[in-house]
Amino acid sequence: MNPALLKIALLGSRSSWGRMAGVGGGVAIGVCLVLLLWSAANGLAQRDARGAWLRELGQPSVTLALAADGLTAIGRPEPIPLTPDKILLGFPADIFRDQLISHRDVAALPTTIVKIPGIEAPPAPGEYYASPALQRLIESTPAEELGDRYGQFAGVIDDAALPGPDALVVITGVTEARLRQGPAAMFVKDFTTNPYGESASLYRTALLVGGIAVLFPVLLLVSIATGLGAAQRRERFATLRLIGASPRLISGMAAVETAIPSLAGALLGVVMAAVFGPVAAQIPVNGTRVFVADFTFGAGSALAAVLLVVAACALVAAGRTARTGIGPMGVTRAVDEKAPTLWRAVPLLAGLAGMATGAVLAKIDTDGNPWTSPLLLGGFALTAVGIVTFGPWLTRMASTIGLHRARSAASVIAASRIRRTPVATFRSVSGLVIAVFMVSVFAGGASAIETAEPPEAGPGLLLPTSVYALVAPGHAAGQVSAAAERAGERAGIRDVTIGYAPAAAGPAGIDDIYIAAGDAQSLGFPESRAEHVAAFDASFLNSWTTAPVSLTAAPVQSLAGLAPVVMVAGTDGTPAAIDRARTALNASGITATPATSRADTATTSSARLIQGLAALAYLGAFVAVVVAGISLAVSTAAAILDRKRVLGLMRLMGMPVEVVRGVIAREAAVPLVAVLLLSAGLGFFVAWLMVISFGGGRTITWPGPGYYAALSFSILLALAAVAAAFGLVRSSTAIPVTRFE
Repeated sequence: MNPALLKIALLGSRSSWGRMAGVGGGVAIGVCLVLLLWSAANGLAQRDARGAWLRELGQPSVTLALAADGLTAIGRPEPIPLTPDKILLGFPADIFRDQLISHRDVAALPTTIVKIPGIEAPPAPGEYYASPALQRLIESTPAEELGDRYGQFAGVIDDAALPGPDALVVITGVTEARLRQGPAAMFVKDFTTNPYGESASLYRTALLVGGIAVLFPVLLLVSIATGLGAAQRRERFATLRLIGASPRLISGMAAVETAIPSLAGALLGVVMAAVFGPVAAQIPVNGTRVFVADFTFGAGSALAAVLLVVAACALVAAGRTARTGIGPMGVTRAVDEKAPTLWRAVPLLAGLAGMATGAVLAKIDTDGNPWTSPLLLGGFALTAVGIVTFGPWLTRMASTIGLHRARSAASVIAASRIRRTPVATFRSVSGLVIAVFMVSVFAGGASAIETAEPPEAGPGLLLPTSVYALVAPGHAAGQVSAAAERAGERAGIRDVTIGYAPAAAGPAGIDDIYIAAGDAQSLGFPESRAEHVAAFDASFLNSWTTAPVSLTAAPVQSLAGLAPVVMVAGTDGTPAAIDRARTALNASGITATPATSRADTATTSSARLIQGLAALAYLGAFVAVVVAGISLAVSTAAAILDRKRVLGLMRLMGMPVEVVRGVIAREAAVPLVAVLLLSAGLGFFVAWLMVISFGGGRTITWPGPGYYAALSFSILLALAAVAAAFGLVRSSTAIPVTRFE
């Protein structure tokens, strides 16, 4: 290829520099976002791998004798001896200021060979290892609110065992006897390396869907950017054909002239991704950021992204030029596109069918069907592609209806052009249509989160400001009373009530709890009618209890001889007082379970994983909408530049510039109106299929205010993009610009 000829084709005018800058800028944004997505995927994978050991559940530490039916337990559980090849692990639910702390109690023999991730050796009883973030929190918080729960600081947990720099993790050493008093002490020989546990399929599928959702608008942006200045190129290539250039040479030049700015833009995108990567790593997901060292894309990924994007842009440019069939006389008249048919709906219908099949398989096979995830992912991608392929058909139908109802010159011109070129017209707004689809998917999925409502206070319900803990068997009433008195001396704790039962048989064996009649109002009951001792059902302490529990007269006249089974600390409701109550009960040495309140349901809910994914969803929706707005601005400007001769001739014939702007606005509005509602509806339908596939009895509800804010933001971006392009109408259709070579 002649370098001089290529130079003329590339840099023949000032507009060529602008076109190359536009192509390079679009590619740079696309490559930057792709690499940031890849970095985020690596960061999340590394985060989950670091914290995989926290998902270890262990094996039972007791044996049960079963009856002949194989289901009914006989006698008391027999403890399995602790040996050097295993440790005893407890999982207390630890909360501070509505933040869940990953707390592990450990009891081990001095000769143990079990390695706990992040520390050299198991802590001795009364000592603890903490993550740096938790240790900073402990040091900055009064000890009676947090630090007294754990004992003596022994060291910091290594970052290799922490999900992120904000992770709150603590490993405390306790005696074997103390740990066996709890309800859930388990044996652990080795810690799992499965970072997802039972939620593996859900987690991976949700992340891949989010990645596809954000990547799709990015690819549309790159495709639109590489088509900038197509009309100018056709005219310049026609001149080259006139002086003897072959069609093959023209296609090669088109590929090279697109590859050069694409390469520059791709390299700039790599630099931008490297610069913005540490900033993006600061976004917290599921309560913690990822380590900056994990948020990386690697040299190999960057090279692959650059090569793939440049090669794709060059091939697309060459293919478009070859299909145009530029001759020596150029393209003197616009060629009508082939009318889109209903066959374009096949990818959309196939995608929805695939997702529906995956949802049915997930409902039938609750243990996990291997085809569920591929069907959901493939169906989701096909649905997104189907919206783009089916959009032109809907656009043409809308333009046909609009043409029959047109009452102005701008309406007639816009409807006629849309009817002739529905594919090109819809391509300009496809990014925003896909963004609305993705936002609807994200909003629908986020609406399925089981948000626990704040517990209501009322007669017969445990007060939300109260904290309770079960008392370990074997403690005398005097010991429990002394512990309750010490706890009641702390600021913000109004009273501590002790509940009794005929025998300390553990939570499963307690039916009724007895209290002194005078303590009834402290627990939220109306004034007791019992003379000395009142009784209530043990379900009163369950966090999920919503029906009021009645208070009755106990069948005993005195609490003497009964075993203390629960301590309930009433507070003034301030966060500091609630945390003091937790710490007082947990550090008392007589409780078998960690201190709990009814308000803890939202913090310890199984929906925390979904809530973390929802944070990613809203972030992805924002990125998709912004990228779509950029795509619309670029495509609208490109449409004006490519038709500036036609628009200029209209101006020469006396058409006001306001009418030309009306044509541009209608050409953007018609495809949006034709497909936008369908896109939003399909988004919620897809979200519903995804949610029911994940199980858990969830279903989507009406979206929150964030969804309507995102839609409003999308509309504002569309208006801004079209308004920004209006400035080109006057400058590109001025009389000196309107000429023929």
